[in-house]
Amino acid sequence: MKDLTQGSILKHIASMATPLAIGMLTQIAYQIIDLYFITKIGVAETAGVSAAGNIFLLVASLTQVLGVGVTALVAQAAGRRDRSDASLVFNQALGFSAVFGMAMMLLLYTSSMQYLKAVAPDKATVEAGLTFIYWIAPGYALTLPTVVMSSALRGAGINKPTVALYILTVLVNAALAPILIAGWGTGVPLGVMGAGLATTIATASGLLFFAIYCHRSHLWTAFDWRLLVPIPKQWLRVLAVGLPAGGDTALFFIYNAVVYYSIRDLGSAAQSGFGVGSRVLQTLLLPALCICLSAGPIAGQNFGAKNIDRVRQTFIITAVLGSAAMFATTILIQCQSTAFIGLFDADSSTAHVARCFLELSSWALVAQAVVTTCSGMFQGFGNTMPALISSCVRLVLFSGPAVWLSMQPAFVIDQVWYLSVATLMLQAAVSLWLLRAEFRRHLLPLATPTTGCMKARQAV
Repeated sequence: MKDLTQGSILKHIASMATPLAIGMLTQIAYQIIDLYFITKIGVAETAGVSAAGNIFLLVASLTQVLGVGVTALVAQAAGRRDRSDASLVFNQALGFSAVFGMAMMLLLYTSSMQYLKAVAPDKATVEAGLTFIYWIAPGYALTLPTVVMSSALRGAGINKPTVALYILTVLVNAALAPILIAGWGTGVPLGVMGAGLATTIATASGLLFFAIYCHRSHLWTAFDWRLLVPIPKQWLRVLAVGLPAGGDTALFFIYNAVVYYSIRDLGSAAQSGFGVGSRVLQTLLLPALCICLSAGPIAGQNFGAKNIDRVRQTFIITAVLGSAAMFATTILIQCQSTAFIGLFDADSSTAHVARCFLELSSWALVAQAVVTTCSGMFQGFGNTMPALISSCVRLVLFSGPAVWLSMQPAFVIDQVWYLSVATLMLQAAVSLWLLRAEFRRHLLPLATPTTGCMKARQAV
């Protein structure tokens, strides 16, 4: 275990941000690599994979349920030096992930057609998206136990193996994508089907190596077959922390679905442009997002150890660093958006939509840093409901106006991006207000009647 209750918080942020960045880059890299080769096939295929890729947010919501719950509970157990509780949480979550994985794969196979018909502009886009989902669904299911293992290691402050294993899966996917999608070396291009298959194989390889490492290495994450037997009380512990965070990610799926629905009448080029722009933006945000999310395990361990001053310092440092990184990213996008979009071999209409989305959305990146930092702090406290509430506020403020705008005769796609920026800024204000309430709730009771109480009041 790495002790995050002592030493420099800046150094801890750096050590925690690296594996987070690799893990997030892995998930995005799968989509970026696939999209790079798919854009060479056609607009309908690009739009189909982009719309289908939005379903990954539903998968991500399940991984958030498990990942956030496991990270928070293991981090707090580590802060208390309670190895037995950390091991119990880890093994119970693994069993949970197997059940969730099977249920999720069944849901994807039975419900994807209805979703794609609702958001796709034509039959070719629906068919491409459906093929992609059918072949990537097993990989999505295997993502769940992988996330449980990496999250338990993260909660215990163990980073290096996670970085190495995530890099491995990216390399496997990068090697398979041109072979399976474009037919390099085989002369048999599988197109969209190959994109889904490459990701599934890469995810399976990552899960195998994670399992070997966890079983052989650390008592904090060792398999104990006796602890895999479902214990409802322990499942509820994970759900209590993880469900609001998972719901937060599920709301982002709904947000993207609203965007796809609002712009569907503008054609496949509009949807494929939004898909390309979104993937580029997700990649550029990685450094700043990982700084912000580092607040979770650091705050969690210090909260478990009742170090209230370090909890407050964690928020201040991550918020400042994350906002600075986001501001730098905004400047970079404003100067180089054309170059970023040019990495994809997209037609001119798709490229124009992607570039406009990227430039306009970048103006809300500092607000995104605030939202993400607050989310990390909520995870550290073991109460992710406030993050869900702030996301609900944004979704309500965005969805109705976006659909209404799309029905107007003078509707243009940029109106959706302006609305997105405005609602994200409002979400940041709501998140700060909710975090202030959490500080009062969790830190004031831990303060001493004298100086400690004064320090806690200063934190809020």
